[in-house]
Amino acid sequence: MSKKDVMIVTGAGQISMAIARRMGYGKKIVMGDKNIQNAKIIAETMNNAGFDVEPVKMDLSDRDSIKNFIAKAQEYGNIKMFVNGAGVSPSQAPIESILKVDLYGTAVLLEEVGKVIAQGGVGVTISSQSGWRMPQLTAAEDEALAITPAEELLRLDILQKENIKDTLHAYQLANRCNEKRVMAQSVIWGKRGARLNAIAPGIIVTPLAIDEFNGPRGDFYKNMFAKCPAGRPGTADEVANVAELLMSDKGAFITGSTFLIDGGATSSYFYGPLKPEQ
Repeated sequence: MSKKDVMIVTGAGQISMAIARRMGYGKKIVMGDKNIQNAKIIAETMNNAGFDVEPVKMDLSDRDSIKNFIAKAQEYGNIKMFVNGAGVSPSQAPIESILKVDLYGTAVLLEEVGKVIAQGGVGVTISSQSGWRMPQLTAAEDEALAITPAEELLRLDILQKENIKDTLHAYQLANRCNEKRVMAQSVIWGKRGARLNAIAPGIIVTPLAIDEFNGPRGDFYKNMFAKCPAGRPGTADEVANVAELLMSDKGAFITGSTFLIDGGATSSYFYGPLKPEQ
């Protein structure tokens, strides 16, 4: 089997697919998802468009599953690109699951990929605008989220259930942790000549988002995009525009950063009509 450069992608959703289509041509794309059917559907769509995608079952909350996924990808060649679009949302899961998947799982994934990413490699993890709408943490709390060994993360005081108000708060903490983790891991990735960044999208139209629009929190989301400066939700391809900058040579000087792409919703939350007391 001839070796190819490999792109690994976790979370078989619309954003992951948009980025994989933008950056994955000519590469072996290994697509992991806890629901293998999701990965198979996206693999079929992309393979029918000329890509080379292999679907693999992978559970982001399980270190062994992550390591097996990476080992499978390495069979095809050097891992040069990494996209993490996996995670659960506040209306999908309880507090424990959000912390285990979005916080712990992402930390493990960044760490494990960082051990094998090729020279000149690049990674992007998808977080959320949500982490930007939470009060600032102390410098010590931020540092703990950034550098605590992954296996000890869920023992931090700040992440104990009695200190977390609800699933949204858990999700905000997970995304704040992702941002700090990307900063700390980018230093480690840099020793291998690789870069790592995060993208924090606002409301992006996906099948999941459409479910949300039609669900109990639908009015909240519709109000959010109506009152943000852009006046609309975003598309997965607009997130891929940012990923293309970060993952191409044009982004060669960018590492350890989180890019907010939310149509101005966060700005409106602090300084406009989305301000909570308005």
